[in-house]
Amino acid sequence: MGDKLDQIQSPTDLKKMDLAELYILSQEVRDFLIKVVAENGGHLSSSLGTVELAIGIHYVFDCPRDKIIWDVGHQSYTHKILTGRKNVFSTLRQQGGISGFPCREESVYDAFGTGHSSTSISAALGMIEARKLKKENYKVVAVLGDGAITGGMAFEAINHAGELQRDLIVIINDNNMSIDRNVGGFSSYLERIRTNPGYNRLKERITDMLRKNPYIGGYLVESVSRFKGALKHIIVPGMLFEEMGFTYLGPVDGHNLKNLTSVLNRAREMDGPVLIHALTQKGKGYIYAEEEPSVFHGVGPFDLQNGNFLDKPSSPLTYTEVFGKSLVEFAEKDPRVVAITAAMKTGTGLDLFASRYPERFYDVGIAEQHAVTMAGGLAAEGAKPVVAVYSTFLQRAYDQTLHDLSVQNLPVVLALDRSGIVGEDGETHQGIFDISYLRHIPNFSIMAPRDENQLRHQLFTALKYEDGPVAIRYPRSRGQGLPGEEPRMLPWGKAEQLREGCDLLILAMGSMVYPSLQVAERLAQKGIEAAVVDACFIKPLDETTILNSARECGRMLTVEENVLAGGFGSACLEMLETKGLLIPVCRLGINDAFVKHGDRQELLKTQGLDVESIFQSALSFIRETNKQIQRTMSS
Repeated sequence: MGDKLDQIQSPTDLKKMDLAELYILSQEVRDFLIKVVAENGGHLSSSLGTVELAIGIHYVFDCPRDKIIWDVGHQSYTHKILTGRKNVFSTLRQQGGISGFPCREESVYDAFGTGHSSTSISAALGMIEARKLKKENYKVVAVLGDGAITGGMAFEAINHAGELQRDLIVIINDNNMSIDRNVGGFSSYLERIRTNPGYNRLKERITDMLRKNPYIGGYLVESVSRFKGALKHIIVPGMLFEEMGFTYLGPVDGHNLKNLTSVLNRAREMDGPVLIHALTQKGKGYIYAEEEPSVFHGVGPFDLQNGNFLDKPSSPLTYTEVFGKSLVEFAEKDPRVVAITAAMKTGTGLDLFASRYPERFYDVGIAEQHAVTMAGGLAAEGAKPVVAVYSTFLQRAYDQTLHDLSVQNLPVVLALDRSGIVGEDGETHQGIFDISYLRHIPNFSIMAPRDENQLRHQLFTALKYEDGPVAIRYPRSRGQGLPGEEPRMLPWGKAEQLREGCDLLILAMGSMVYPSLQVAERLAQKGIEAAVVDACFIKPLDETTILNSARECGRMLTVEENVLAGGFGSACLEMLETKGLLIPVCRLGINDAFVKHGDRQELLKTQGLDVESIFQSALSFIRETNKQIQRTMSS
């Protein structure tokens, strides 16, 4: 660490530095941040772009008394470094280490947890109203990216803030990107502001001139006010923020600490809601991140000297890559296939589709609700829409999934990337709830592939299905490295028995099928013959195959990478109860608690879902049920 960074134990230490020292500190923070992320992985580009912004905010405001809400949290690394976590920053995103996102449990400086975007202004308004009720006086600042502000929730909050007219500071960190390049009308609006910075300069000159003139009467003031209003519409079309009740300040260079702190101080003294428009460069200070900010948005470990990623095997492909390539292949033969994403073109593997079929690709911005309902509209008119979305983000469109797709029984395919445990991004991103929040919805079907070939078959089958919405859930991992197969139609709702056995039925789905096969092999070495059935379909369940095997084995172990509450194992129990088959059942899955950050394999182990843990659970289950049988026979 550098000399200036060594002096920072809390934001209070910043206030002892002059402007020249703050610039030196900015460079030292960047160097430190790049070094740690190169070793651990993390969100690099976004945090590099907000170094000066975080320093300026903590230099001007008095935290933790003043509340700073970072939206989305991957901008917040400098904030963490400045607020007492510098010495543990090397544990970033590691199991037992600090989170990659703001976390209230972690620090009093993290005023609100933000893992999903567009929430900060709503949370800030809540804090402001609590401030009023408590008759206290502190500042509340919401910092959100230009991508996050495209989310509908942000606009709802801006609308409410304009009505309440409370003291609120909103900072738009405008780097012209979310993860990929921003899209949509609002992005274009911000672009017009960026390229027309003259409005504020002209407004300030007019104001200064009027203040110096002692002969201005009320009529002239009113006329000038009308002129300024017209000027806003001429120079900055719409002047949306001021029309909604905010005082707009900017654009300001988010890397110029002198100008930035001046604007922050000005906002701090103003009454009512204020919006600061700060222009930043994503990836600033690391040439490879500047050149490819999307690539360095979320990264694994990499070589500092050349920017090459250390873990980049050529094969096997990830499930995301297989999905993206397969969708392009199927779209070539069916012109009705269209693809939709919510600001995650690269992350969901749709970049290839977007380049091949731009007229059939839609990036709607950070607007999952809109994405799902738009897909419903497309399906209603005969298109075959595929919405590619992370499992954790589909939670935001639950009502649209239920009301706009399922009630109308529209054939939309939801490709749920990063289902199950995702690892280092932690509790806000683990995709461990989708079975539970989709399974109970009528007309909905759910699939889960055990390998990359089955993903192709399931996507091919889902695109042919006309009787309702279908979700395909797949993990954040690489495939099994199998030779590619031609896609084929799967028999609807049919499971597949992969191993015969009579001592125990292991009923698995998706990512847990291959580990279950390994467990069965280990059980066989102990003289226990376990049948393994891949459910393939979580809904509808293949009752015939499952019941036949369950009757033969007399006991069943279910394994899923989802929460146990309302999940796959629960569905199997419900089926057994409905059919009147009462046999011992052991369910393995995610416990009733949020899963923190850490390596995916380590987290699977802590949840009892690695091969060794499943094996030990199976042995214990067999021993316990054997004892029960012996007790029953002896009585």
